[in-house]
Amino acid sequence: MSALPAISAAHLTYSYNSFSPPSLVDVNLSLPPGSRTILIGANGAGKSTLLQILAGKKLVSINNADVTIKGRDVFRNSPSGVTFLGTEWAMNPVVRGDIVVSAFLDSVGGYRHKERRDHLLDILDVDLDWHMHQISDGERRRVQLCFGLMVPWDVLLLDEVTVDLDVLVRDDLLNFLKKDSEERGATILYATHIFDGLNDFPTHIAHMRFGTFVTPPTIWNPHQTKFLSINNLTQITLYDVALQWLKEDRDHRLSLERQGKKITRGARRDETIPTDSEIFYRK
Repeated sequence: MSALPAISAAHLTYSYNSFSPPSLVDVNLSLPPGSRTILIGANGAGKSTLLQILAGKKLVSINNADVTIKGRDVFRNSPSGVTFLGTEWAMNPVVRGDIVVSAFLDSVGGYRHKERRDHLLDILDVDLDWHMHQISDGERRRVQLCFGLMVPWDVLLLDEVTVDLDVLVRDDLLNFLKKDSEERGATILYATHIFDGLNDFPTHIAHMRFGTFVTPPTIWNPHQTKFLSINNLTQITLYDVALQWLKEDRDHRLSLERQGKKITRGARRDETIPTDSEIFYRK
């Protein structure tokens, strides 16, 4: 295997605009080839922003960070073999048009990778005669995954793309991705909020909070209890770890709210709400 990290970021800070707080703050990341890393964090932790930057979809100043994949700058010397799959794809009007799935896949070169494409069609239970504008969100997601994975990749960046899949298709897909990664030494960075069935998938896990790593990518071994304060467990699940980390995130945020450092969320119990519907709507 290459001595170079498959994915690397040094001192990465990113803001969407000049008047908002940074979405990422001094992020440092180094993932070896063949690793499979699960990104864990609450909504707004910065997971999607990080993945989009690594995919070259958001530009970062050269003075602010060094971001590379396969040793190459993702913005100015883009590496080949990088696939990014995110949730926004299914909302694109193009993929909601009246086009048959077989024609859609052929239009992006599916015929060049027929064996791999056909294997994914079986795994994802896709009907080549589907019309894209007539299928459900979950079915459209399956087409996206076939479209994105049928060309062999070296680095795969996944942002919540299994959320619409039923549990059987998701399990088959994860088994395919794990086997593909192991056989070809390919690298996966996967942000998700669904941890069932993932226990044996990752080689590493990482915890993000407010745009930075609380726990940088760390080797995952479910037989170790270092991730949890519950000492009587002999084996833990990824779900156990994610649940504890997210509870810690919530407690940390509530503490900052009490200190006035974060806007308070939830109900405003000191607010007077009109009970008369006419007054309410006029307001």
